[in-house]
Amino acid sequence: MKGYLVLEDGTIFEGNSFGAIKDVFGEVVFSTGMTGYQESLTDPSYAGQILASSYPMIGNYGINKRDSQSKKVQVWGYVVNELCDTPSHRLCGATMDEFLHRHDIPGISNIDTRALIRKLRMKGTMKGAITSSSPDDVLDRIRGMDEPDKENLVARVSTPSLNSYVSGKNHSVVVMDCGVKDGIINELRARFDVHQVPFDYTIEEIRALEPDGVFVTNGPGNPAHQELRETIVATLAKLKDEVPMMGICLGNQLIAIMLGAKTYKLKFGHRGVNQPVGSGERVFVTSQNHGFAVDGQSACDAGLEVTFKNLNDDTVEGMRHSELPIFSVQFHPEARPGPQDTTFLFDEFAKMMEEP
Repeated sequence: MKGYLVLEDGTIFEGNSFGAIKDVFGEVVFSTGMTGYQESLTDPSYAGQILASSYPMIGNYGINKRDSQSKKVQVWGYVVNELCDTPSHRLCGATMDEFLHRHDIPGISNIDTRALIRKLRMKGTMKGAITSSSPDDVLDRIRGMDEPDKENLVARVSTPSLNSYVSGKNHSVVVMDCGVKDGIINELRARFDVHQVPFDYTIEEIRALEPDGVFVTNGPGNPAHQELRETIVATLAKLKDEVPMMGICLGNQLIAIMLGAKTYKLKFGHRGVNQPVGSGERVFVTSQNHGFAVDGQSACDAGLEVTFKNLNDDTVEGMRHSELPIFSVQFHPEARPGPQDTTFLFDEFAKMMEEP
């Protein structure tokens, strides 16, 4: 069946529909990862977005039971150039088409993704839609819709209730879930007893768990959203003098806002597994998925030292408070998918809890 990707500037790409046959609207973004499509599709940080893969063939090793980062597909739509319908891998249990159909997510293939991504890099991220009906019928709807991040997307993907993973570790952490990936939970469980709580858990509920540290996760949307300021940001402000704190991705931005720094939206974001990040004289290759960043000058004004910078565009990739035991990074050290260069950061978080 024919399908169309329609952008708010009127550009129409014709291709073939796969997965669920339905119309979907969202923010069109792209990822540069050569592998790891299953991890990306199930990353809650992609809520609200139609994801395009830059790699020309997707689905060649299929879908397995091991690599998903949440219980469902989180992207709102998927765009690829060539879709492989005969995957080959010993762990493969489903094709990409079957996977998206099972989760009721539309996809479109045979799209000139190179042309699409060049347009997004030049003009910036745009609103768009995947449709199998007339593309002209959806253009007005695209132009009239709000940006997806006007909604509090974190509320869509955060855990609805407390989940505890207790195995007798030396320390326990509260994970403030804004859309956490399973890879992050697994890294934390290897080191701590973990209490995963909703993003809007109250200060009293968190204190009742008596954590030795607080961890703020990745997630979708605008970190400066008013509902986030009134809930998780306000709670973090009350906890900052009580326990060590670490954040990843959206968690990096929320911690920055809590301490008085500002964030802004990037032109087309960082999404992929090959982003170079510098710290001192060292360079790390990192996995990233974010559309917002922390303003560097405002971070310094808020008492934060910038510890990592993106070597492509000089944006802030990590911070550490000058006095309090608080640090955060914009990239994903849990490496799902991606390089494992920076998993040592979880060990640094553990060391903070050993310090008096």
